Amino acid sequence: FCPGCQALQPPAPRPDLFRLMDCDRSFRIDPGQLQRRFRSLQRAVHPDRFGQRPPKEQYYSEQHSSLINKAYQTLLNPLSRGLYLLELSGVEPAKETDCDADSAFLMEVMEINEKLAESKNKDILEEVETSIKVKQEELTREVTAAFERDDLQEAKKLLGKMKYFANLEDKLKAKKIPS
Repeated sequence: FCPGCQALQPPAPRPDLFRLMDCDRSFRIDPGQLQRRFRSLQRAVHPDRFGQRPPKEQYYSEQHSSLINKAYQTLLNPLSRGLYLLELSGVEPAKETDCDADSAFLMEVMEINEKLAESKNKDILEEVETSIKVKQEELTREVTAAFERDDLQEAKKLLGKMKYFANLEDKLKAKKIPS
């Protein structure tokens, strides 16, 4: 907002999402604090509040609201938060081929993929869902530790593995939705 006239101003071209959401630039965040900040910002700039304002401010309101949604979703999700931290540090995210050296990991992913492809059994799907969730939690802990050691290459490798499990999670969700 303009300090003089209180008119809403356009968002910065490439804002720091951590600063926008009033969080430390860290992998470890407080989801409660993030949610409170999200709600507070949305209350201030939501397009519904700008219906009677000039079209330019309405447009800026939509831009701010969209940016706040993006920041919230990016920082709330461990995978996107980690990838964003790597981006801020100038580290390219892992390519699909970067995990190829870890054959045990790839076998584990392949086995889960096969179970998902073959299974119509609800119990097996729940078992797969549990194993994916456990693996995601384990990887999140390892990524947290890597960022705290400032080991960005290890974080990059682990985030590459998290991507595989995020894909498995998406496949599982698609499988659970009745067609």
